Amino acid sequence: MPSSRLPDRLRALGRGRRPRAFSVAVATLLPLVGVVALGWNAAALMTLYWFELGIASGWALVRALFAGRPSEIERDGLIVGPLAQRRGGLSVPRTGVEVRVSSLLVLPVAAPILAVVWGVVGTLTVGVVADGGLSPRALDTVTLAVLAVFVGEGATTLVEYFGRGEYRDHSAQTATQGVFARGAAIFFGALFTVTVVAAGTLEGDAPISALDPDAIGLPLLLGIVAVKFAFDLASLYGDRLVALDESSALDLGFSYDPPPAEPVDGSLAEPVETVRQPPRTRVAGALTTPIGHPGLWYLAALPALGAALFALGGKWGTAVTLLAVAVALPLGLAAIGHELRHGLVEYRAGDDALVARDRLLGTALWRVEPWDETDLRVERSGLDRRLGTETVAIELRDDEYRIPGLADPEPILAVFDRRPDRPDESERSGD
Repeated sequence: MPSSRLPDRLRALGRGRRPRAFSVAVATLLPLVGVVALGWNAAALMTLYWFELGIASGWALVRALFAGRPSEIERDGLIVGPLAQRRGGLSVPRTGVEVRVSSLLVLPVAAPILAVVWGVVGTLTVGVVADGGLSPRALDTVTLAVLAVFVGEGATTLVEYFGRGEYRDHSAQTATQGVFARGAAIFFGALFTVTVVAAGTLEGDAPISALDPDAIGLPLLLGIVAVKFAFDLASLYGDRLVALDESSALDLGFSYDPPPAEPVDGSLAEPVETVRQPPRTRVAGALTTPIGHPGLWYLAALPALGAALFALGGKWGTAVTLLAVAVALPLGLAAIGHELRHGLVEYRAGDDALVARDRLLGTALWRVEPWDETDLRVERSGLDRRLGTETVAIELRDDEYRIPGLADPEPILAVFDRRPDRPDESERSGD
């Protein structure tokens, strides 16, 4: 049977910080050789740094995709919230690596942000100094340097992030944080350089695009390389710079510890009783969800406005179609959100615990032991009164689980030794 882990040789190469230190050395030596030996001007140097930032952003998205810890996402989101609680993922064969559902939710946000950062940095670097400043010879050498940076960044990701198992300590959010620091270093370094050189070389109302890349001399170019190297070293050895040991650790507020990735134990001692929302609760819950999420109706505003305009023009067929879309869009999203959060979840009650299980992926969402809860309540909302159902609220020390719309909550309540707080019997008899 093939091993489910990465090769031991690859893990051995990833020990310590040698791969990343090698990558930093390459990223520093290439521009240094270009400036000193190949006669690179500011345009060539800024072009290399700009592409380096783009390459780092691309590999950061790769690391985010395969991050081993769940991402921190608000649970109150209509669809994103319940999806983020799904702990399952798509496993990559023979590696032990998987693509988590929460990582897929972060990437559509992280990728455009990184693209905007790359574009903004490029406006101040390549956009200012590269107009006509790159000779064909410099362009060839910069292209080779960009390829070397791409290979070096990829090798570092493969050996250190995957080989050493660093992906287990990262979420999709923490896997992309370092790119923003690198982008800030390049941005402010370029801003300082352009400002200083423009003040000394441009005359009158000359636009910044008239800046001559060759006006930036060798000492200033070497200074740019040195500052960039200092930022890379600070990123690599930042933990050693702020603390000598755990007792003297300095917390600057930038650290972030992703939630653990340990799977929830879904095993239960027999007998086990399964409780689900009845169909009437699922339908009613989907229809009433837009009340708690008024932002859904903003999505209906555009097709509703279009329906009104076509109705004024006498195009009743198109108006009715757009009006149907205006109603179906929020209701459809509400139904999907309610099903993900409640309808597709079953609650398995055993003698030793209560487990919420996702029927879509077949994984456990959360588990509560009989001694974990700090309060147990049975509530009846207006919808519960109309449907003849009840809502169970389980309070923990730092969280709360609510199970709404249950026709018979007794199997869930029987898990706990605590007697639940119930509505007054007079209120129940008057329904």
